[in-house]
Amino acid sequence: MTAPPDANGPGCSLGDPRFVERYTAIDARDVRFDGQFVTAVSSTGIYCRPSCPARTPKPQNVTFYTSSAAAHEAGFRACRRCLPEATPGTPEWDLRGDLTGRAMRLIADGVVDREGVDGLATRLGYTPRHVHRLLVAELGAGPAALARAQRAQTARSLLVGTDLAIAQVAFAAGFGSVRQFNETVQLVFAARPSDLRARARASESVNGPSQVTGRDSIRLDVDLPVRQPFDAPGVLSFLADRAVEGVESAGVLADGTLRYARTLHLPHGPGAVEVLAEQTADATWRIRARLELSALSDVGPAVARVRRMLDLDADPSAIDAALAADGALSALVAERPGTRAPGTVDPQEILVRALVGQQISVAAARTHLSRLAAALGSPCVSTFSGLDRLFPTPEQILDGVPLPVAGEPLDPQRLLRLPARSIASVVGAARALVDGDLELHVGVDAATVRSALLALPGVGPWTASYVAMRVLGDPDTWLDGDVALLSGARAVGLLGPQSAGRSEHRVLAARAQVWAPWRSYAVMHLWRASSQARSAGASSGRSAGAARER
Repeated sequence: MTAPPDANGPGCSLGDPRFVERYTAIDARDVRFDGQFVTAVSSTGIYCRPSCPARTPKPQNVTFYTSSAAAHEAGFRACRRCLPEATPGTPEWDLRGDLTGRAMRLIADGVVDREGVDGLATRLGYTPRHVHRLLVAELGAGPAALARAQRAQTARSLLVGTDLAIAQVAFAAGFGSVRQFNETVQLVFAARPSDLRARARASESVNGPSQVTGRDSIRLDVDLPVRQPFDAPGVLSFLADRAVEGVESAGVLADGTLRYARTLHLPHGPGAVEVLAEQTADATWRIRARLELSALSDVGPAVARVRRMLDLDADPSAIDAALAADGALSALVAERPGTRAPGTVDPQEILVRALVGQQISVAAARTHLSRLAAALGSPCVSTFSGLDRLFPTPEQILDGVPLPVAGEPLDPQRLLRLPARSIASVVGAARALVDGDLELHVGVDAATVRSALLALPGVGPWTASYVAMRVLGDPDTWLDGDVALLSGARAVGLLGPQSAGRSEHRVLAARAQVWAPWRSYAVMHLWRASSQARSAGASSGRSAGAARER
């Protein structure tokens, strides 16, 4: 067994300042910490999730690791009883905007599987050697080992939750061969893939039938672990309110299950997902994803992107506790515990949507975007109701949306019936994405992408911050200048009934400092308060900020 790292390394053992807090958590079997770290026990050679029901090990035998990959590298195996791989991901990768956090988001998206460590390093803007050295120092494992742990987690969920053939599971999880898959599963779980499946069949139910009927027809259901509480109605209604016709569809099924579906641009071809949120007997939410894919190797990226869209890896206990400590927000938190800040499955799409939706109502933005998708989006065959096309790519927008000619009147039948300046902003952004002048993915540096966005014509601070919040999952974004935030703040008594002005924005921005590092979630609460106030007739007049495509 490899010796535990010292207190300054990625492991946390007796004598480390973090040890007492984490040991208290595992002694209490606190489920809130599941996925945030793992507990490696030297006397047994296994690692567990914090809530493992087994007897609490002696402190001198315990080392805590931030990632399961680090525990693997130190020679530990996953516990067969608590299944530490079947937990939500750590919220730290969204909270951290540094190189480590950016790398982990890209690894979860499958970049190492598709492009190798060199491709990961290129996206991060560093040498492979530097990225490897940093991740080993921070997490106890390099990018290849972290990607292998990600594949193992995907493989376990598919083995126990679907009826895909074992060879198909190997490729769906991102492995290059069945042999590599078998070796990794044996290394991580000390069991053969067939043993994991047989053990699960004895105690768990399997999702709906998985089908691989050809190279271009793959269907399977997967469960999406989520930390409770989870405000499923709030997240799915946010997405439903902005659903683009043909690209997205949402509703409530006859049995009360919430539904949201959309098409996906994936690395190996088009796909689609249908998210189903079902409330259980204990008032928690079970989240399932039904996937339609062009390639088995897109399972991992599809699941990772859907998790980011739904913000499933957030830490709702920490967020709610921090925001509820402010009396002005406590009632909002109590009304909607587990509020999430939705992300996106497609960073380039969210930029176009934000630009089209500036200064118009959400309903109007949906109309413009639906017309754009109907005219330019590629057809996509799906069995999910309401889906028939993909959102247009930047290349398709460049080809299909002409720039307005200065001095000439706008064509009343133009595809985007927006002012000339707004059309130019959309086309300019598409051009920057196509030419590579703007990189927009989950691994970009937040400050860099904001600067690049602000350099584009028609992109202001609000839009740049909004895009960064939705793309990077930044939990601490404040949208300065948003009038809907002023409306929400008035509704909860944070501001008086004055008219909107720059002074009020400054006052509210200063007040919001106390909500750091969770200001993105405060934004969601205040937006909801603003919407409720308008619905109740508590506000009058048109709110420009509330009208944006948020």
